[in-house]
Amino acid sequence: MTRAAKHEYTEVTPVLYEEEDRLLIQRSYRRLLQSMKQDMEEDDLSSIRRAFEMAVSAHLEQRRNTGEPFILHPIEVARICVEEIGLGPTAVVCALLHDVVEDTTVKLEDIRKEFGERVAIIVDGLTKLDSNKLEVSQQAANLQKVLKTLVDDVRVVLIKMADRLHNMRTIGAMPRHKQLKIASETSFIYAPLAHRLGLYEIKTELEDLCLKITEPEAYQSIAQKLNETKKTRQQYIEQFIAPLRYHLDDLKIEYRILGRPKSIYSIWNKMRKKKCRFRANL
Repeated sequence: MTRAAKHEYTEVTPVLYEEEDRLLIQRSYRRLLQSMKQDMEEDDLSSIRRAFEMAVSAHLEQRRNTGEPFILHPIEVARICVEEIGLGPTAVVCALLHDVVEDTTVKLEDIRKEFGERVAIIVDGLTKLDSNKLEVSQQAANLQKVLKTLVDDVRVVLIKMADRLHNMRTIGAMPRHKQLKIASETSFIYAPLAHRLGLYEIKTELEDLCLKITEPEAYQSIAQKLNETKKTRQQYIEQFIAPLRYHLDDLKIEYRILGRPKSIYSIWNKMRKKKCRFRANL
């Protein structure tokens, strides 16, 4: 198999969309391809292109609550899988197709025939169960289905995390009661799961996004104070690092020191538990 260099990537033009939407989709798809750092095998690039074409066709009539074409969601989920989690071409194919069985006329067998058994297994793991049970039971059953795939293919859970992260990033267009429901589910299930999987940045972002919904005043207050005290906090971090750097330089070894402030959720949680006020070095 030959490798395809990045400058040889060709774009798919979804001709059935209006011009404005078509350009938006092309930019999103191009960003996805550019996020894949290593050169890909021709077979992988072909699979991604075919998955994209199938998803474009399947989601043609669908739009998100934001008003944007629905296809932008699976494209962005695929990009998160690559750029923020570190997954490869197979995960990209599955992420692009993760909603087609659940939300369109595409069948799992269609995916199996076109992309093989492994992709079909992952997409099936990402497809919610069809049930008439109560909503709470339904969510529990869906999560149980996802977690069962950990033994077979951990990519199901990782793609699910990317899916939830993008949904949380774009949750502002949803009704308030749905935002609260999704934020609660994310806080109790997905953020702890991200922590267990070692996805610490995603876990932190999910917690902050949940707090922004459930405690908007507290979130905005802390965010504003963090912005106001940014210079003070940076000086504090530099002062803390200085003696470490001095001694490490003396050892003549390669090293890297990183300093960062607590997340908004972490600060809020500490203030709540210890009943203390905001401090610049929290």
